[in-house]
Amino acid sequence: MPKETAVYTHGHHESVLRSHRWRTAANSAAYLIGELRPGMAVLDVGCGPGTITADLAALVAPGRVTAVDTTGEILDQAAEVAAERGLDNLEFTTADVHDLDFPDDSFDVVHAHQVLQHVGDPVQALREMRRVCRPGGIVAARDSDYAAMAWYPEVPVMDEWQELYRRVARTNGGEPDAGRRLLSWARQAGFSDITPSAAAWCFATPENRVWWSGLWADRTVGSVYAKLAVDGGHATTEQLNDIAAAWRTWGEQDDAWFMVPHGEVLCRA
Repeated sequence: MPKETAVYTHGHHESVLRSHRWRTAANSAAYLIGELRPGMAVLDVGCGPGTITADLAALVAPGRVTAVDTTGEILDQAAEVAAERGLDNLEFTTADVHDLDFPDDSFDVVHAHQVLQHVGDPVQALREMRRVCRPGGIVAARDSDYAAMAWYPEVPVMDEWQELYRRVARTNGGEPDAGRRLLSWARQAGFSDITPSAAAWCFATPENRVWWSGLWADRTVGSVYAKLAVDGGHATTEQLNDIAAAWRTWGEQDDAWFMVPHGEVLCRA
């Protein structure tokens, strides 16, 4: 598959957005918060339903946040979040991160959360993010790493889930183990002043593990990912049903624990 035709593996099924709406600047962009100041101009790439975006807008007000994604439908949801919070310093538009429709040196901060794992050419994406960032500004990227995800108790069918997801994502032109590659990609994009880091989500309380297992069970059988897995010959519907059942079984166990590791980079333009 050509790099520029990468497919967004998850799609915008309710089970996907259930996860995205949980995200905040605190739990998903803590590595960036210390760099933000009132009055900054921020570009949020791949904003999704806009919960992180709204947090960024509150932190830089009266500065402005421009939020971009690939479809107007998801941008409408992000705009609703901003309106619900009474924020008026945001604007929303569609964009392709490989070819951003903004002049050079337009923003103080360019941010992308869980984006580079899904694009066809992450190095070109970072080059574009660098181009629209003002000298001395920050390009910030954070991505999960599927191969490094860990859980307990061990459920063999969930090993199948991990392998299947990585195979489907790569067939779609993405890189599911992006977290470990961010530093390398940033260097290839021309950055030299880079602060790399790592952080993790952990789902281990009764409420969190039921929520996490439930959304992945639903995603496995009902999302775009499920269709891509079946249509691409990677799995049968019966196999997906077995994986979804394994997710629910895991989430019901009192000692269940799941870690999602992330790589992070703060790149000075």
